[in-house]
Amino acid sequence: MASSQSAEVHITYSSHVNSAYRSVQRRKVAWAAHISLPPNIMSQVSKACCSIPPVKTDYLPKGSMEKVAGFDSYVVGPADSKNVLVCVYDIFGFWDTTKQCADLLSDSMKVKVVMPDFLRNKPWPIASFPPSNEEESKKFQEWFSTVASVPDAKKDVEVVAQELKKNGADKLGLYGFCWGGKITSLAGYEGTLYSGVAIVHPAMVNGEDSKGLTVPVAFFPSKDEPRDESDKYWENFQKSHPELVEKSTYHYYDNMFHGFGAARANLKDEANRIAAEDLYKRLANFFCGVF
Repeated sequence: MASSQSAEVHITYSSHVNSAYRSVQRRKVAWAAHISLPPNIMSQVSKACCSIPPVKTDYLPKGSMEKVAGFDSYVVGPADSKNVLVCVYDIFGFWDTTKQCADLLSDSMKVKVVMPDFLRNKPWPIASFPPSNEEESKKFQEWFSTVASVPDAKKDVEVVAQELKKNGADKLGLYGFCWGGKITSLAGYEGTLYSGVAIVHPAMVNGEDSKGLTVPVAFFPSKDEPRDESDKYWENFQKSHPELVEKSTYHYYDNMFHGFGAARANLKDEANRIAAEDLYKRLANFFCGVF
């Protein structure tokens, strides 16, 4: 992804998602989110949590599909786990890269990971992104305001948490990519059932969103997310929630594109693979500290 053409594609991707979100906001269908890490985070977790298996370029997911709170869900890990992670994928839905992340987190932390199909089998086709013309852009905006409605997805995330708690889960963690990152951040507000939230290369970065958080947060934007808003998000979090900073974390991937850890990843590219492995380790570290 080092070529200028690739960089333009990733920037265009982020821009289209942000544009669609702003359009939805103007039509009264929207929200917001994001997060961060202290320098001593590595000393706060066990070596077991810090160690994850190597990221593979060709990967066969280990989990299975199950029903969770009525959602078709990718599930991996011990069925009786008292600690459960919930993943909110990006707009492209289920993807082997995203599933590999879930598998690695489950393996390193010995927890169950659940990835519900919040888009209800209607992900946006990766081959059709970014939209190639005005008509396609309108279709995307309509899809974004209905199928991918952020407020509706936030409610779904809460329903899943309630179901997992009812079935015996003790602590819950939530992490999301891109569109899922926005939802994840919002899900960390007052009344949340999640003990911590992690946001990865999020869409719709808003520096004000962190003020509403009530749990520790991990914030991992890429170079395609605005640096000023990303820094503002962490700064506002530190000022608003000093009591949560010790267990929170912020790392800006200034050499990676939007999507490098999920559906748009190219794990055959060495730099991307190394960054993805680093990202997954940081996620494990964060949630080990939270749990």
